[in-house]
Amino acid sequence: MATLEAPVRPRTSSSSQSHQGPFINDPFYDFRQEENARKMRAAIERVRGQLGREYDLIIGGQRVKTADKIKSLNPSKPSQVVGIHQKAGKEHVEPAMAAALKAFTSWSRTPVEERASLLFRAADLMRQRKMDYMAWLVFEVSKNWGEADADISETIDFCEFYAREALRLSKAEAPIQLPGEHDTLTYIPLGVGAVILRGIFPAPSWPA
Repeated sequence: MATLEAPVRPRTSSSSQSHQGPFINDPFYDFRQEENARKMRAAIERVRGQLGREYDLIIGGQRVKTADKIKSLNPSKPSQVVGIHQKAGKEHVEPAMAAALKAFTSWSRTPVEERASLLFRAADLMRQRKMDYMAWLVFEVSKNWGEADADISETIDFCEFYAREALRLSKAEAPIQLPGEHDTLTYIPLGVGAVILRGIFPAPSWPA
């Protein structure tokens, strides 16, 4: 549960213009090439040096610690602690909702281009750090390199695809125009909510 106030004009480094065009899946690494294998081994060593850290909840921009913790263990080596997380409870729901509602005031008026550019920036950052994120999956859920590559590639694809969809839907037109009328179609933000979700994939302990 991490809720931050969204700025009126989010800081972005990649324009949505540069991500227009047909969607293309993020390519996989060929680990038969020694250079790729060397880089992946180096990423694993970088991540190994970050294991065992404790991560806070962030609610309304404030770091929160809880008495109960969740330890993420390496399934292939249970004695190895990947990360320690705060265990959020029902008492954290209302503060998180209040922070999200406050942020919604400005976020709901943020142009779709800026919203999409945040997803494009996230995709760009994941590409730059892709092997490090893959290495986290190796430790936390014992993924082999190929499966870790596929999972991070899919995450990048999600950001790219849905950002493009948001831009496309922002230009949607009413399918029917009746005589004497000018009908328009506009998608609007509906609000915030709290959800307890059963994840299909284990969530890695990615540091900010």
